[in-house]
Amino acid sequence: MDLNLRGRTALITGASKGIGRAIAGVLAAEGCNLVLAARTAADLERARAEIVARHNVSVVIKAADLAATAAIEELAAAHSDIDILVNNAGAIPGGRITEVDDQRWRAAWDLKVYGYINMTRAFYQAMKARNGGVIINILGVAGERLEPTYIAGSTGNAGLIAFTKTMGAASAADNIRVVGVNPGPIDTERLEGLMRKRALDQWGDAERWREFHKPLPFGRAGRPDEVANMVAFLASDLASYISGTVITIDGGLANRGLNG
Repeated sequence: MDLNLRGRTALITGASKGIGRAIAGVLAAEGCNLVLAARTAADLERARAEIVARHNVSVVIKAADLAATAAIEELAAAHSDIDILVNNAGAIPGGRITEVDDQRWRAAWDLKVYGYINMTRAFYQAMKARNGGVIINILGVAGERLEPTYIAGSTGNAGLIAFTKTMGAASAADNIRVVGVNPGPIDTERLEGLMRKRALDQWGDAERWREFHKPLPFGRAGRPDEVANMVAFLASDLASYISGTVITIDGGLANRGLNG
């Protein structure tokens, strides 16, 4: 399906790996020019090389720590003409309230929670001046299926769900759509790392990590491209009446009972 995205420009944060990298690939396949932001320049260079080898699009990269407001302001000043903003950067650590200290909690929220808010603030103004745009926030199902063992993430994602819905409820007045995607467990390097640690802690054998996939819906984790395809649809005019909502991609996990 041609989503009619060719020639538009999308800025994706956390774009060098995992879900962000998959989103970049799908949008490039649809003809979007890209601005890719992440912390590590070498990973961004690798992503750019892979994309331009396959797709005839422009790919600009920016290595930046988007926990810093100054870095966000610099990015917004350089790329005020984007059509699509995908906020994806950030990984909040797991742990109960007694296991995540103030420094780790604040550092994680500075990148994901306040980073999303500050990116939206910076680019919303430019989109409003140009009379249009789409902002897509990649959140997380833990904001719906609240987890005491992931309290910083559940609380942060729940806040960003509310932020996305609140922004999207009013943004139509400026011809801007704000939407969110809640991925469940997605088969990325980060998920593998978390499951390897869990397997090591539980069984003393990190190689048993895939056993944690068995109880998941359909017996597997989701794929990054399954999230990326939804993002491309939401970015397109086919979704032109969708704003202020969050789409969950988790195989139904959030709606299972506590023992389901």
